[in-house]
Amino acid sequence: SDRDTHEQFSDKLRFIFIELPSFTKEEAECVTDFDRWIYVLKNMETLNRMPFKARKSVFEKLEKIVDIASLSKEERVKYDESIKVYRDSLVTMEFAEQKGRAEGLAEGMAKGMAKGKAEGKAEGKAEERRIIAGQLKRMGMSFDAIREVTGLSDSEIDAL
Repeated sequence: SDRDTHEQFSDKLRFIFIELPSFTKEEAECVTDFDRWIYVLKNMETLNRMPFKARKSVFEKLEKIVDIASLSKEERVKYDESIKVYRDSLVTMEFAEQKGRAEGLAEGMAKGMAKGKAEGKAEGKAEERRIIAGQLKRMGMSFDAIREVTGLSDSEIDAL
């Protein structure tokens, strides 16, 4: 609201005015994040290092923004170019990793399918030998003959 008329300026916007000179706390006295923000904003021009960054990553980001904002035009162009190269490299690496994962997955699936198929065939052949051995056993054929025809052991034939 307006300071003199106390009329609301807008029901959509809310303004809060902070008198920075009235904030007199020292760095060690800042307990809340609000205190820390006000301290940093008030003392930004005189700070040699960014306080509180060990406590909150947002203060690390603020330090980076301040450092970038203080670059000369030429330094800023070089910085922007290096960021572009970094981001391009990052995207290229991420794409290569995704492609590698997809290729590895496809290769792994193909090998797994082939192995599964081979194991299935082997299991099918073993089952077929057991069926034949069972039929030969019921027909009264000797264990020696069944073993020779099917390749099964005496214990496997006996279990049928």
